[in-house]
Amino acid sequence: MPTVALRSPAGKWIMVSAILASSMAFIDSTALNVVLPALQKSLQASGTDLFWILNAYLLMLASLILIGGSLGDKLGRKKIFMTGIFIFICGSAACGLSPGVTYLIIFRIIQGIGGALMIPGSLSLISSSINPKERGKAIGTWSAFTTVVTMGGPVLGGALADAGLWRYIFFINLPIGIAALVMLWLKVKESRDEDSNQAIDFAGATAIALSLAMLTFGFLRIPAVGFNNWQVYISLAAGALLLATFIVIEVKSKYPMMPLQLFANATFSGANLLTLFLYGGLSAGMLFLSLNMVQVQGYSQLQSGLTFLPFTVMMITIARFAGGLADKHGPRLLLICGPAVACAGLLILSFVKQTNGPAAYWTTFFPGIVVFGLGMSFTVAPLTAAVMGSVSDQFSGTASGVNNAMTRIANVFANAIFGALAVLFFSGALQHQLKEVKLDTKQKQEITAQAVNLGDAKVPAATTAVNKPLIEKAYHESFIAAYANIMRISALLGFLGALMAVIFIRNKAVKT
Repeated sequence: MPTVALRSPAGKWIMVSAILASSMAFIDSTALNVVLPALQKSLQASGTDLFWILNAYLLMLASLILIGGSLGDKLGRKKIFMTGIFIFICGSAACGLSPGVTYLIIFRIIQGIGGALMIPGSLSLISSSINPKERGKAIGTWSAFTTVVTMGGPVLGGALADAGLWRYIFFINLPIGIAALVMLWLKVKESRDEDSNQAIDFAGATAIALSLAMLTFGFLRIPAVGFNNWQVYISLAAGALLLATFIVIEVKSKYPMMPLQLFANATFSGANLLTLFLYGGLSAGMLFLSLNMVQVQGYSQLQSGLTFLPFTVMMITIARFAGGLADKHGPRLLLICGPAVACAGLLILSFVKQTNGPAAYWTTFFPGIVVFGLGMSFTVAPLTAAVMGSVSDQFSGTASGVNNAMTRIANVFANAIFGALAVLFFSGALQHQLKEVKLDTKQKQEITAQAVNLGDAKVPAATTAVNKPLIEKAYHESFIAAYANIMRISALLGFLGALMAVIFIRNKAVKT
């Protein structure tokens, strides 16, 4: 298929439509993190409910995104992209109208199905349609704009949540999605791999979807029933077995949704491992940072969203430049230094304890956010360019799907595993804090039962006036202890991502 110049009218329409559609999904995820406290209060949701609201979407996205990329290559990237956008905005409208937690979780699943078809389409269209010499710059532009609107999500989410309008986080997707659909329909040509067989790997899609569902369910059950429970054992074992089954299916399949030969390319494998570790740490770090600011440190949800503005500014000024550097010099050094700097930022943030609210922002959260933002600004575009540049054009949709799947799988497992770990860390710290308070066994059980709500833990109504401030302090200190541990583990994951770049990434990879 002939390619077009980035600055040509056709190139500009491709970029604008891809950025708009991607922005919907990314705004949705970051804004939702900020409005979780308001949503929790409005819908009377538990801490576990919150993680399911996040994971219902991410689970479907991670499970189906591989087949979404593959369908685009086979049936037409524009067609599948537009189908995904339509399903996503329908799911968004339903989420905004949800009367309760159960409905919201169900409608988030619909959003996830739409996202799985939509998200790979943006990068696939860019990679297959833009001139190869300008792809790094195009991907850098896409990364910069999508990350800017992504980080604008917390500001928007905070403002809406403080105004009692958290549902509009979902409604805002409707005009954005409709605008992208009109542009694609009128201005963008169809793109597909003409040599691709039309067979769809439904067996593989089913195996990976069930595997991720069982693994996520198992991890989410740990806070409620403990690790030594048959539900946890069976779920995790079934998930691992289904994952192995998926690999066997892909090896034997004539037309696999995830061609395993792509992983023979060291750069492709290394970039995806880097993505898994780095975005796992990023997801957990940003979620618990937001919860800490709002539920413990006294920030409003708007103030919490505004704290990410330095990150946004750096992405605007650096990401496209970093994409250009990757074009000229290769991505390896950027993908070693970027994640290492980002993990240093998470480590700095882990040491923030009690603050004087937003007034202390510049001496507490600001330094860590700046360091973290600097690292991510030099990572996002080169990482995407490394993935897309390591495969031939015929696999562009599949490669985009695999890399996006790694990001979503990282998010799913981060939310599930770190959610379970946070409750365990919180409970352990709370047990230590309660040693100083005179309580009977029943009172201790009522107090510790609130651990699943983390920063939103409430002092039981029967608590005496003398003990109430002590229990509130214990909850506060316990959350800070859990937060510090989560941030340090997140930083370790970022460091492992940098290590993957050292071992695997090459500047001139042979395309698969």
